[in-house]
Amino acid sequence: MELKNHYIYTRTRFVEITKPLKTEDFSVQPKEFVSPIKWHLAHTTWFFEQFVLCVYKDNYRTYNEDFSYLFNSYYNNAGDKVIRPNRGLMTRPTVEEIHDYRNYVDNHIIEVLESTVGAEVLNTIALGIQHEQQHQELFYYDIKYILGNQPTFPSFKTDLQLHAIEGTEKFIKIDEGLYEVGHKGEDFCFDCELGDHKIYLNQYQISDQLVINADYINFIETGGYEDFNLWHAEGWDFIQNNQIKAPMYWHNVDGNWHYYTYDGLEIIRPNLPVMHTSFYEASAFAAWRDMRLPTEFEWEVASRKLNYGQLWEWTNSAFLPYPNFQKVDGALGEYNGKFMVNQMVLRGSSIATSQGHSRPTYRNFFHPHMRWMFSGIRLVK
Repeated sequence: MELKNHYIYTRTRFVEITKPLKTEDFSVQPKEFVSPIKWHLAHTTWFFEQFVLCVYKDNYRTYNEDFSYLFNSYYNNAGDKVIRPNRGLMTRPTVEEIHDYRNYVDNHIIEVLESTVGAEVLNTIALGIQHEQQHQELFYYDIKYILGNQPTFPSFKTDLQLHAIEGTEKFIKIDEGLYEVGHKGEDFCFDCELGDHKIYLNQYQISDQLVINADYINFIETGGYEDFNLWHAEGWDFIQNNQIKAPMYWHNVDGNWHYYTYDGLEIIRPNLPVMHTSFYEASAFAAWRDMRLPTEFEWEVASRKLNYGQLWEWTNSAFLPYPNFQKVDGALGEYNGKFMVNQMVLRGSSIATSQGHSRPTYRNFFHPHMRWMFSGIRLVK
């Protein structure tokens, strides 16, 4: 897709997917890791303003000087920012003004794209589009948490649907050997995917399907959350301290398991893949099955044989730099590199991932205790 059309489509889509919301839904922040919806809409706009318009467009006048402070996220090179837990305290600017801000910036970006500009400008806009797609997926996580933790479990209109997994689980054999991993080619990738290199893998077998709810219910009901032998010490402390007995959004109602979906509170469908588990839970389940999670390199090598894309899949790999990884100078160098500690890699994509945003070398990453994202489990033996 031509970059201008890709930009317009991506920016328009974000507004479209928020239209089922009520005005009151846009400013809520029930937890630190959840960002208000209007903050997402403004932050992604600030990204284009800060890193494209303020740098490359002559005589550009910022929409509002306060917005750089209000809607910066973690870019220390870009100046001061509102601390993350306080994003939900802002009732102003209004949702209407955020939309005006988006329109203002969009008009200027389109002017840039219709002029003669260098590769550096185009690459920054391409990064901004990918950044916006990431926040569109985060929007789906955040609005589910915002609505799914309300007393009446309100619904939200969306076309996101998991597909049932049918048939008996089979395991795909991958031979031992030396393999190349990492991104190659000229198409877009994030800097953390660069540094393609060789890695030796022992022979392994990887499941052709994700773990389903029925199997996870069996794990729960046979005492999986009570058997400390299955858990990392840190994971055991996490579930004990937070009284966790099931995946996020699961509720036992009169002896029957229910979960919150975008359609409200429903009886769990046994053949859907289990989602909203932490790395700790995924790893404990794997131990209960006398198996393990794949490393990110095992996953990447096997990916051409896998039917993935319903849920991001936990791996047993820490998020670390590849050989010859280099951060670019300035704020954009903060995009991935400074998060390469205490995070675990997830591979694949999810039903909330924008079309064309995923690729086999994509390295998503979260802290091992996080559960609100669309995470799933694939086993290796």
